[in-house]
Amino acid sequence: MAITSANQLELLQTAEAVAREKMIDPGLVVEAMEESLARAAKSRYGAEMDIRVEIDRKTGKATFTRVRTVIDPEEELENYQAQMTPEQAKQYLDDPKPGDTFVEEVPPVEMGRIAAQSAKQVILQKVREAERDRQYEEFKDRAGTIINGVVKREEYGNVIVDVGRGEGVLRRNEKIGRESYRPGDRIRCYIKEVRREVRGPQIFLSRTAVEFMSELFKMEVPEIYDGIIEIKAVARDPGSRAKIAVISYENSIDPVGACVGMRGSRVQAVVNELQGEKIDIIPWNEDAPTFLVNALQPAEVSKVVLDEEAERIEVVVPEEQLSLAIGRRGQNVRLASQLTGLDIDIMTEEEESARRQAEFETRTKLFMDTLDLDEFFAQLLVSEGFTNLEEVAYVEVDELSVIDGVDSDTASELQARARDYLDAQNKLAEARARELGAEDSLFAFEGLTPQMVEVLAGDGVKTMEDFATCADWELAGGWTTVNGERIKDDGLLEKFGVALEEAQNMVMTARVQLGWVDIAELEAEAAAKREAAEAEDGAAETEEAGA
Repeated sequence: MAITSANQLELLQTAEAVAREKMIDPGLVVEAMEESLARAAKSRYGAEMDIRVEIDRKTGKATFTRVRTVIDPEEELENYQAQMTPEQAKQYLDDPKPGDTFVEEVPPVEMGRIAAQSAKQVILQKVREAERDRQYEEFKDRAGTIINGVVKREEYGNVIVDVGRGEGVLRRNEKIGRESYRPGDRIRCYIKEVRREVRGPQIFLSRTAVEFMSELFKMEVPEIYDGIIEIKAVARDPGSRAKIAVISYENSIDPVGACVGMRGSRVQAVVNELQGEKIDIIPWNEDAPTFLVNALQPAEVSKVVLDEEAERIEVVVPEEQLSLAIGRRGQNVRLASQLTGLDIDIMTEEEESARRQAEFETRTKLFMDTLDLDEFFAQLLVSEGFTNLEEVAYVEVDELSVIDGVDSDTASELQARARDYLDAQNKLAEARARELGAEDSLFAFEGLTPQMVEVLAGDGVKTMEDFATCADWELAGGWTTVNGERIKDDGLLEKFGVALEEAQNMVMTARVQLGWVDIAELEAEAAAKREAAEAEDGAAETEEAGA
């Protein structure tokens, strides 16, 4: 078939029909046609020729041209069909320069069966690529929203969902419990991720994500959609139970009541969508212990002890409330931990009393052994809140004198005994540290005691350079999350009460002393960050005022 013998408008009509069906730009289809015709022409005139085709967007006329490019005089002519030297170009161009092109029109080609099939494949490929780009552009901004779809099929436990102009994948581990679907079932999912891949855009769906529940409540509760009520945290055991923390920014609106709805209508709509998943709606509170007490409902809590640095919290409950606080298979405490972001240790009042008694006895024995005191006097010190020798040795004398039966002379004697014992321990620790190879620079470093240097040297940190290369968490300890479980990382100096911020300051001081870090540069960098933050705050305030 020759292009010139066909109705020239047929090309444009075909392009528009394909573009309308696939919902893509007609120009992309015409470009695909131009490329396919150019390939067919190369098979007729020669693959080494640079043949180009241009289809007039108004008339549909296809123009075939051959292009030859002028090369640099110093380069070797490799393709005489598509290139020419400046000397050869003089017969076609005036004053030819490297990079100039000479274009001449060539007769249209007769498209045989093979050429037509090849042209069809090129057009189909281009159309598929354009369709994939359109799908990606359409769905990439919809990540993080809920979408309704129709189940097409199930493959190896994964559900393929028709979401309109594309297909989404609901993986086996993103389904609630043992959900099963049949082709044609309607399904509501959360768009977790939209990824561009070679085989086309991949739309990953989820029904187990905590964001899915948040979006469902946003759909059911107008106050959340309007921003009057905010969902601060969500924790889920998909298909079984969930906890959601909410806060109201208007005193007249109860956040829990608004989410529950009249006779539970709003929360019931979410429960039905989540296959009967039980939902505890909890009022958010900035105070972590108070929030945790709410999160552990319906269990009653007697006492809460918060360790902010370790992000751990101890909860004491009555004996009869222990199983309720833990929940079936630890579900209640696990969800409360996810909701608050804290590790929770639950114990009964009896267990806490036994632990406190053990601590009391341990500290009593410490004072008896080190200060040569009788049991009654040692218990008196512990009862007054003294936990270690350093507190006794370096506290103000007046604080010891207020204890019943302790006058100024007795207080001075206690401090002298404590200091003598600590000095002896320091000398012993220093001797052991030097045997391990610790250098004088570590002993002279402010903030490090001989006992700390001994521990450091035992772990291979023997010089100031070694100390300066330590990470803060290596010294103070920390927490690492592995597979959703928080694991404790013990720090070398953690038992000495060195906090993370203190460890950061010590390491940075060592680096400054060694000349690794310029203190002036650090201060300038900090000042620049402060200025940038202030500028952002100012811009935000201006924007709010304008709004």
